[in-house]
Amino acid sequence: MADSDSNSVDRDYAEIVVVRHGETSWNAERRIQGHLDVELNDAGRQQAARVAERLSKEPKISFVYSSDLKRALVTAEIIAARCGGLEVVTDPDLRERHLGDMQGVVYQDVPRMFPEAHKAFLSHRTDVEIPGGGESLDTLYDRCTSALQRIGDKHKGQRVVVVTHGGVIRALYERARPDGRNAGKVMNTSVNVFRLYEGEKWAIQVWGDVSHLDQTGFLQSGFGGDRTSG
Repeated sequence: MADSDSNSVDRDYAEIVVVRHGETSWNAERRIQGHLDVELNDAGRQQAARVAERLSKEPKISFVYSSDLKRALVTAEIIAARCGGLEVVTDPDLRERHLGDMQGVVYQDVPRMFPEAHKAFLSHRTDVEIPGGGESLDTLYDRCTSALQRIGDKHKGQRVVVVTHGGVIRALYERARPDGRNAGKVMNTSVNVFRLYEGEKWAIQVWGDVSHLDQTGFLQSGFGGDRTSG
């Protein structure tokens, strides 16, 4: 890893710091967000400030990318401001999975209100779409892994930040660790460092680090960053 006063890393790879957005009131309520545009709550803004402070003290960030949904974009803007006043480049391909009829519903109410959507959501088949315009896991995987690969191809030898969502990060984990190991919970503003090498080889250097939140705290349930991605 480069010294903190350098804007480059090893030229053989791009180092991508993937950060989940800060907490929202819907995360706390276990309400499914998907593509719905929900703001950060006060805890989420504090989390974003803490991860921004952390990243400002690590090797220099050259670019910041984000989902265009507010909970990710505001998190990214807080990071970008703290890391040298960078601009944030938005990419809708970094959005959370579209969860169809389930969006806007408290998770525990989904089986009663939308049983078919719930059944599709829990399916072990990755090609099943969720009723109401929802995406399959395969669609999510193709969309977000392609987005990260584009960023990696563009930024070899640099360290960049990508702010995105729980379901996206779990798909990126699957791409980098295709051995069946469980990603576990992806906490709000957790730091996950990927290296993308030539030949589309991916490796994970850091996974699920929330040490910067020791004093701020975080949503212990990890809602939206576990199997209930959204």
